[in-house]
Amino acid sequence: MESDTTGGVDGRLGRRAYLAAVGGSAVGLSGCLVRGADGRGLDGRIVVDGSNTLLPHGAAVAEEFQWRNNRVRIPVRGSGTGAGFQRFCSGNTDVQNASRAILDDEEAICGSNGIDFLELEAALDGIAVWAHPDNHWCDTLTVEELNRLWRSGSDVDTWGDLREEWADEPFGDEEIDLYGRDSASGTFDYFTQAINGEYGNIRSDYAGSADTNVIVRGVRGNRHALGFGGAGYYYENEDDLRLVAVDDGNGGVRPTRETIESGEYTPLSRPMYVYFDATQLTRPEFRAYAEFFFEPIDGDADESVVDPGETLTWTQWAARKVGYYAIPDETVEESRERLSDALARVGVDE
Repeated sequence: MESDTTGGVDGRLGRRAYLAAVGGSAVGLSGCLVRGADGRGLDGRIVVDGSNTLLPHGAAVAEEFQWRNNRVRIPVRGSGTGAGFQRFCSGNTDVQNASRAILDDEEAICGSNGIDFLELEAALDGIAVWAHPDNHWCDTLTVEELNRLWRSGSDVDTWGDLREEWADEPFGDEEIDLYGRDSASGTFDYFTQAINGEYGNIRSDYAGSADTNVIVRGVRGNRHALGFGGAGYYYENEDDLRLVAVDDGNGGVRPTRETIESGEYTPLSRPMYVYFDATQLTRPEFRAYAEFFFEPIDGDADESVVDPGETLTWTQWAARKVGYYAIPDETVEESRERLSDALARVGVDE
């Protein structure tokens, strides 16, 4: 899936348009004649791929950058974290969006191809667990129950198997249909590690998909179902899904902006990353794009996601704009320092 981030009807894309780009079957968003300004005389093409989950965030940042630098083209694809790393580590893309950190074998491929990457946190997300709205009795699941349900070799088939008293609830004695991300996804990797203790540990009879919108449709169309995916997708479909609280010894917490940005929602809160090919930082347009993530927003930004007294950077702003969550200010400062160090490594003066 690709988002052509050149602009919408008025040169800006709304929150739903960004999320629609994730769910498109081919090219998500078409361009428009309205292109913004040529602010710094930059020119070039920057290719972005990676996480399907992080695609709306990457599209938002790219679109705002292009609005201010209209001779730079930034196609943004969401082929999945794993598939994206294959392309990035082979030198076929410039920027990699990732919903998990790079793995050792991926890092080795980057090294063998001379890719000196720069890893920076871009946004926060929560992996939500949701059920069909007719399921009024599954309000909270403990981490232990999630583990019993999702782990490889699970013997949980019905809701009554999961919790004895649920056998007497409507359809509680019927088989649970499970939906989640497939193994190419960083969301899959994070969920299986956080819940089942290791990457890839999951039962074989669930319906896996590369597209979270497919998971949403599966759960909302099946009252026996339970699924997981990025929390932002729940908030785009609140009328069609029931959000389940996760009890990590804290009585049960649902993923919200407050619980994720504060770190209260555990263990399914996670950082999401942007990886830059540091060897490309000598290109003026590429350096400007990397720096743009951590620059304060300007007066043209939609301030509806900015709290009074806050000064957000573009990566923080984009995270909230498309339904994710802002990284802390201290993380922004750390990222600026790491970017500065990377520029020095390739001999670029700031």
